Amino acid sequence: MSRSVQHPATGTAMTDPVRYPSGASSPVRTKRAFVLLLMTLLVPGSAQIVAGDRKLGRTALRVTLGVWALLVVAVLLLVFNRTLLISIITNPYASLVIIVVLVALALWWAFLFINTLRLIRPVLLAPGARPAVVISLVLALVLSSGTLGYAAYLLNVGRNAIGNIFSAGPSIDPVEGRYNFLMMGGDAGDDRTGRRPDSLSVLSVDAKTGQTAIISVPRNLQNAQFSEGSPMREIYPDGYDCGDECLINAINTEVTNEHADLYPGVADPGAQATLEAVSGTLGLTVQAYVLVDMEGFAKLIDAMGGIRIKAGGWVPMSGYFDEVTRTHGMPLGWIPAGEQTLDGDQALWYGRSREYVDDYARIQRQQCVQQAMLKQLDPATLLSKFEDIASAGTKVVDSNISSSQLGSFLDLAIKAKGQEAKRLTIGPPDFDASFSTVPDFDVIHTRVDQLLASASGPQAAAPQDGVMDDRVTGDGIVQASAAGGHPQASGPLRPVAGLRAGVPGQQTPAPSPDFTPVTTTPDGEPITEELLTELKLAGNEEAIRELVATNGQCAPM
Repeated sequence: MSRSVQHPATGTAMTDPVRYPSGASSPVRTKRAFVLLLMTLLVPGSAQIVAGDRKLGRTALRVTLGVWALLVVAVLLLVFNRTLLISIITNPYASLVIIVVLVALALWWAFLFINTLRLIRPVLLAPGARPAVVISLVLALVLSSGTLGYAAYLLNVGRNAIGNIFSAGPSIDPVEGRYNFLMMGGDAGDDRTGRRPDSLSVLSVDAKTGQTAIISVPRNLQNAQFSEGSPMREIYPDGYDCGDECLINAINTEVTNEHADLYPGVADPGAQATLEAVSGTLGLTVQAYVLVDMEGFAKLIDAMGGIRIKAGGWVPMSGYFDEVTRTHGMPLGWIPAGEQTLDGDQALWYGRSREYVDDYARIQRQQCVQQAMLKQLDPATLLSKFEDIASAGTKVVDSNISSSQLGSFLDLAIKAKGQEAKRLTIGPPDFDASFSTVPDFDVIHTRVDQLLASASGPQAAAPQDGVMDDRVTGDGIVQASAAGGHPQASGPLRPVAGLRAGVPGQQTPAPSPDFTPVTTTPDGEPITEELLTELKLAGNEEAIRELVATNGQCAPM
């Protein structure tokens, strides 16, 4: 007759296989081992309560319930106050606390697994079951403590990147319901003194809806107006009007080298002065800037795994420039028309090349590259390549945006992602090519006001078919064109499709995502790198211009 033996202190039957596996069968011991591991993975502390030190188990369970409560709060914030959640994660002090907590939880969870292994008592397991239990334990450790540790590592990488890129200055407030950011593509080559921004675009974002307008300013704009209160107005009260050398992209270098004393305490006087020039020129308050170093730009594209675009025409990766003949040498290569995946170097050339076409075709390609980056920087790409992207970003991006506002701005970026941006270029296709030489600032201010009005409020939408859209010539004459079409010719103005770009009196066609890439000559012969090379060797650059005239057309894939 069998008799149940009880533990003298607890009164628990010592035949209980959960607490006392010695008397259990081999299959029961194996099942018990896997169940205890699963309990520790799903509800840390529960294995200790049922099979080990109950005091330790209760402490661990309290921690588990506390973490679950915080996760519920995080989910509620994600649904009802996403801005606050992002602000907490991006705040340098709050993120440091989160990192410390994550590391502590990872170590605590690992300790519980080790304690669970002691409860399992592997020596009691059948020899064939031991490897499976050990492997399961390792996998559970990786899934639990490993995940928390890696999350802490990524959060620390992001925290360091934010500290290196963004400032610790005061927050900025929206102006007339919008945030206006100046995006500059800077180039600090070996042959230059200081960084010269060759790409200038203002992103104007509705502070509530995220609706975005992009205003591109050509680098060769003359007589740029400085905003009220700018120290540079003392030197150039009538605008940056010192002749052909006073292009808007020269302000950065001039201020950095000659007038930095006008901006005491400013980290980048040249960038700040350029911001003030763009503000005065467009007639709106630009509150902050983001400067992308073009030499490091390729690293960021490579970190993302490249970008996908549809190119309207062939783009040369230009070689050296012959100062004597004032012509470019043989291109280092070509980016073909059609659907392409560009690596970092190719994307850099694609955004910088202006041989055979004008600056405005280049502006359109730069906008396309920016759109492709935003479109393809989805959560999966960001998570899988986060370390490389963050590392590249610290070498590429500089900004005076306060890190304290990243939460609200990232939230706006999420809102803006699904909306089509309104666009205006202070040059073709919206203005005549000569307009940047003698700009009419009243006209510019009017067009900017119209653009922002169309990109504000719940009624903002793209023009319907048949609605007329105004285009402005270099004389300030308004021309009408059907929405979605090219500017209609008036007098000497003609659409430039298939013609030489950059000639006064001609306009570059407005880009449209449904364009057909030009991949053949007018005779139907396929355009190839060999054909373009032959034309270059023969000195027939006019024929090359005809073949690549549509390379400003571009759409992100």
